[in-house]
Amino acid sequence: MRIINFGSLNIDHVYEVDHFVSPGETISSTRYSRFCGGKGLNQSIALARAGARVTHAGMIGADGALLREFLDDAGVDTHLVQIGDSATGHAVIQVTPQGDNAIVVYGGANHQIGRDLMDQVLNATGPGDWLLLQNEVNCVPEMLTAAHDRGVSIALNPAPMTDAVEQYPLETLHTLFVNEIEGAQLTGCQQPKSIVKALLARHPHLCVVLTLGERGAVFANAESWIEQPSFSVEAIDTTAAGDTFIGYYLAAVTAGAANEAALKIGCLAASVCVTRHGAADSIPSRSDLSA
Repeated sequence: MRIINFGSLNIDHVYEVDHFVSPGETISSTRYSRFCGGKGLNQSIALARAGARVTHAGMIGADGALLREFLDDAGVDTHLVQIGDSATGHAVIQVTPQGDNAIVVYGGANHQIGRDLMDQVLNATGPGDWLLLQNEVNCVPEMLTAAHDRGVSIALNPAPMTDAVEQYPLETLHTLFVNEIEGAQLTGCQQPKSIVKALLARHPHLCVVLTLGERGAVFANAESWIEQPSFSVEAIDTTAAGDTFIGYYLAAVTAGAANEAALKIGCLAASVCVTRHGAADSIPSRSDLSA
């Protein structure tokens, strides 16, 4: 079974700061680092390190060769990564000593995807394949409808959340990944159970995976509710924790694991991730989890 991840490719500029900068304030960074990132790239790396067969589809600029090389080195198939005329997408990330982060993203080439690449992705998929999408590229609703028409199982992580997500054809999805903030924006509810119930009331055939940060994660569909607590660690950087969880969870499910086991390995991988600095560089391998 193959997973095609149609997602963003970013260069992350990370600044360690004592606190998040306030309006009108200028502060000094104690450390600067550059990493390969973007929610799409992070999730492809997590899928590959979890052992999944994954193809990444997306766009970079002429300055983004390092992103393709990074994916290649991780074992991700990159033949559907195209080079466009725009600058590569990038992010400016503030990280505090407590491990919290604040992120500003410039879409760049991620927002220049055209019909040609969409058709290539669709032609590469078939029944039995999975398509994974986030909300950092410009063609999400069109891809959801077209992939569903081809019988592809679709997973969506609608981050960063926008008002437009409410109009996406979520009925096409097999699995929806959201955190509490995203779930609240979609439903108007605040409590995890209320968020999930509201989503399932609208889309009864959906599988909802709700991530709860340091409290773990929940899987729910019309028949079941499964809770998985997180693993206790000292967090230093939460940047790619959600992406790590999604990659490991989806790799497990597509390999035939039960949802309970997929939740557990997803939470374990995310717990290891937050003990490291960076985005994609912080995503653990299966051997790291064993250790």
